[in-house]
Amino acid sequence: MQIELVETFLDLWETRSFNRTAERLSVTQSTVSARIRALEARLERRLFTRSRSGTEPTIAGLRFEPHARALRRAWTEATNAAREAEAASLTLRIGVQHDLAAARVGEWVTALRAALPDASVYVEADFSQQMCADLISGGLDLAVIFTPRPHPDLHFETLGEAAYRMVTTGEATLEAVEPDRYILSNVSPAFARAHAALHPTLSAAQLSAGQSTVIAGMLAALGGAAYLPAEMAAAMAANGTARLVRRAPVIEQSVYAAVHLRNRRRAPHRRMVALLRETLLARG
Repeated sequence: MQIELVETFLDLWETRSFNRTAERLSVTQSTVSARIRALEARLERRLFTRSRSGTEPTIAGLRFEPHARALRRAWTEATNAAREAEAASLTLRIGVQHDLAAARVGEWVTALRAALPDASVYVEADFSQQMCADLISGGLDLAVIFTPRPHPDLHFETLGEAAYRMVTTGEATLEAVEPDRYILSNVSPAFARAHAALHPTLSAAQLSAGQSTVIAGMLAALGGAAYLPAEMAAAMAANGTARLVRRAPVIEQSVYAAVHLRNRRRAPHRRMVALLRETLLARG
C-alpha cells in the first residue's frame, strides 16, 4: 500500500474537506479523490461519505483510522531507521517558535552540539500549528511551541514561561498609551486572552502581528506602543529606540516542548528537552 494513500486518508479525517486536504497536501482535489478511491478499492470498503453538509467517515472509516495512524507511525520509524543506518550521524530536525528563535536558540543549539557531537542539527522557525502538523507527519523530531495542538500522536511538556513587556516610543506611562497608535501582539490564543483581560481598551487595535520582529519593525517605522519579548524590549530600551512602559504588567507566555509520542522516551529527545529547560528560557 502506498503511504500517500494513508497520509491522504488521515488528513481528510482531520479536515473533513477534500478542498482543504488538497491545499494542505499541495495536490489537486482530483488527486485527493483518486487516492481515497484507490484506498477504498484496496480495502473493499467505502471510507467516507460526501454530502452538501460535508464529508464524514463511514463505520469502516472509523474503524480504519487507528490502524492508519499505526501504519504511518511504522512507516516513519522504518524510514528514519533506514536513514540513520546509512548516515554517519543522527539527524535532528527541530522547529522553534518564531519569537524564541532569534534571541534564545543559539545558546541551546550550542549546548545541544556539545551534548550530541555526532548529530546533524537542522533548525527552523515556525508557528505552533504548523510545527504540530510537521511532528505528526514526521517532518520534525522536536518543536518548541506556544500553543499545544491536542492530538493522540503528540506529547507535550511544559518548559517554562517567556516574559513579554510593553514598550513605547512616546511617553513611558501606561496612561499615555494611545489605542489608535497601539500595535497588538498576537503570538498565541493564550497571550491574546491574557492581554484582553489586562488591557481591554487596547485589544481592538487596528494593527497587529504574530511575530515580534515584525512588531519591532512597525514600531521603528510608525511609532506607538506594543508588547515584545522581555529581552527584545530591554535591548530597545538600552539603545534608546523605545522605553519600557511604567506600570504595564508583564505578560507570561507558556512554552512547551512537543514530540511525537513514539519519541517520548528516546534518549536524544530526552536530552534535547533537558537542555531546553537549562538554556532556552534561563535568561528569560
